[in-house]
Amino acid sequence: MILLPISAAIGSACAFFIWSLNIVTQCRFDHPWLLFLLPLAGLGIGLVYHHFGKISEGGNNLILEQIHKLGGGVPRRMAPLILFATLVTHLFGGSVGREGTAVQMGGSMASTWGRMLRLRPEQMRILLLSGVAAGFGAVFGTPLAGAVFALEVLMVGHLYYEALLPALVAASLGNFFCHAWGVKHMIYQLHEETWQVTGFSIHFDFLLLLKVALIGIAAGLAGRLFVKTEHFLRHGFKKIIPYAPAWPLLGGTMIIGLVLMLGTRSYIGLGEWSPNPHDITIATLFRGVNVDGGAWFWKLLFTAITLAAGFKGGEVTPLFFIGAALGNLLATLLGGPSDLFTALGFVALFAGASNTPLACTIMGAELFGAGHLLEMGIVCFAAYLCSSRQGIYRAQQASGSKKYRTVLRKKSFLKPSDS
Repeated sequence: MILLPISAAIGSACAFFIWSLNIVTQCRFDHPWLLFLLPLAGLGIGLVYHHFGKISEGGNNLILEQIHKLGGGVPRRMAPLILFATLVTHLFGGSVGREGTAVQMGGSMASTWGRMLRLRPEQMRILLLSGVAAGFGAVFGTPLAGAVFALEVLMVGHLYYEALLPALVAASLGNFFCHAWGVKHMIYQLHEETWQVTGFSIHFDFLLLLKVALIGIAAGLAGRLFVKTEHFLRHGFKKIIPYAPAWPLLGGTMIIGLVLMLGTRSYIGLGEWSPNPHDITIATLFRGVNVDGGAWFWKLLFTAITLAAGFKGGEVTPLFFIGAALGNLLATLLGGPSDLFTALGFVALFAGASNTPLACTIMGAELFGAGHLLEMGIVCFAAYLCSSRQGIYRAQQASGSKKYRTVLRKKSFLKPSDS
């Protein structure tokens, strides 16, 4: 009874966000000159958050902090602020995603609903987790992955099972109400017939699985590079311009300079599709087209600059692009099915950068089918092990080490006679 109305509201809000995002993206395609106003648009976003945002500036990390240790709650203003700021960023060409917006809207709306009901702290924690699950599941059309993501993202190497059922219910309801408004998500199809399997059968190919592991290692290192690059750039902006709201002036100018230098607009915006057939997008990557080998790096750089400069949105869809482009490149280098390797890179990079390998494995099954669940699991966990402990969410806590070590202790494992 508590979850139904708030899940419906979050799903509807995500539907409005996706609808609005399509409109502003089409507007940017129709008016290319909008890109040159990106620095001023970013300055406006910075000033709005500086004067009206207060703690909303914390974004996804604020929600995670509130779940870990409940305090003053997530402010009501976070939902409208992040919606406005993300749409402005996309309208003028910033390279950001949409998961951050959905998660923050879900967390803000859930927190407001919990305060209205005067829930106890433990109930509020579960409701916040459910809000995150509803937002993530609705915006990507992956309810099961959304539920597991909400539980897995809190702490590296730990799942908060107490909230599993509420998170799953909220994610399913959020996705249902999002679709009820007629919103459609991009459909990814794998076309290769030589390796495709049917149903849930496992196709064991040792050489293929070895290549899959290599993709996971590469994706994990790329995720580590993304996190380090964003942190480095943020530190640089802070050092060059002490006044944080003005960071987008420099960041937006850098984006414009890179676009002019490369002579392409493939790396701005969401990156899912483009009316220009020459642009590199997620859609073209899944068509098996061998693209520029540096596409993954350029999208990584564009996204790191945009986020470090203070523009608003999320990291996930750009990470999908980066991972898909990296998988496409490795399909050429390693000799493998391009669409399968593109799909593996798609989920693996996000798994490594966010430290959520289980959620990303499930997402791979929801998006691409369960026929390659084994490959999805191997690539996501390999990426997770090769990425850094600190991912894209700074408030994510660590529970132990990622490294597997065998420790023999006499008192625990060995009898005196064995020694």
